[in-house]
Amino acid sequence: MQLRTAIIGCGVIGNKRAGALDDCPLVAAVDTNVARARQLASQHPGCQAGEDWRAAVTRNDLDLVIVATTNDMLAPITLAAAQAGKHVLVEKPAARNAAELSPVLDAAKRAGTIVKVGFNHRFHPAFLKAREIVDSGALGPLMFVRARYGHGGRLGMEKEWRGNPRIAGGGEMLDQGVHLIDLSRWFLGDFAQVLGRAATFFWNWQVEDNGFALLGTPAGQIAWLHASCTEWKNVFSFEIYGREGKLHVEGLGGSYGVERLSFYKMLPQMGPPQTTIWEYPGPDTSWSAEFSHLRDCIAHNREPSGSLEDALAALDVVGKLYGQS
Repeated sequence: MQLRTAIIGCGVIGNKRAGALDDCPLVAAVDTNVARARQLASQHPGCQAGEDWRAAVTRNDLDLVIVATTNDMLAPITLAAAQAGKHVLVEKPAARNAAELSPVLDAAKRAGTIVKVGFNHRFHPAFLKAREIVDSGALGPLMFVRARYGHGGRLGMEKEWRGNPRIAGGGEMLDQGVHLIDLSRWFLGDFAQVLGRAATFFWNWQVEDNGFALLGTPAGQIAWLHASCTEWKNVFSFEIYGREGKLHVEGLGGSYGVERLSFYKMLPQMGPPQTTIWEYPGPDTSWSAEFSHLRDCIAHNREPSGSLEDALAALDVVGKLYGQS
């Protein structure tokens, strides 16, 4: 199924999304910086560059809108695209807060369009394998998750849009932390208890540089999460503990190190576990795998993994950590 696509926001992520379109034609590239739009459009024959996203999302020759803008524009553009009857892939966190996202969910349901949120971490090969192992029952009942995600920031970061709470909506907990929340919920289910703190320790900006969360499910399972931009050495670590074993996903490629999944299977006599390790040293395939999944969901009218409901649940957790609800 070919999807005639427009990309709104032609920065780093917009270009990543364009690179994962497979044989779907990019018909429009839109950015407030029209030079970036033209640069992306020049790589796709027949693609038109522009800066008016409103005109783009109402085009008749369009099936899918990819929204890869600053956080303040994610919900308004997605809302307009859904109201125009377009399918949408909107980057996480999909909005600055849950209240901003709720009308988008309502509009998508009324229009009958598929809207997927860019939770590409679900589509990293290590997580796809981890999901397979958990679903097989090999870990037994799940007990808790422990996860860290962080980078060291960069000089001048406070002057970027991510340091502006009006545009970004929040700091590190909303940026990288929302991936940890989404992944934890993917494995453990909804969270009924939310404890934690969003704090600024080092960077001179108006949003938090560290977010800490202790989340609990109605069944008593726990997710213990830390998102940070004072990590100094980039780190990604996600551990899933079951009564009969443990999974550990670490690294995401690039500066985060080789992506690896370790499976520690407990033996009846306890002691050292049986250990199996998978490594994924190649390029990041999560973007293309996520797009392929969306394409299939649109073709068969199925709810995607990483839906608006998933994003709303993650934003609800972030809001509670921020004291918004």
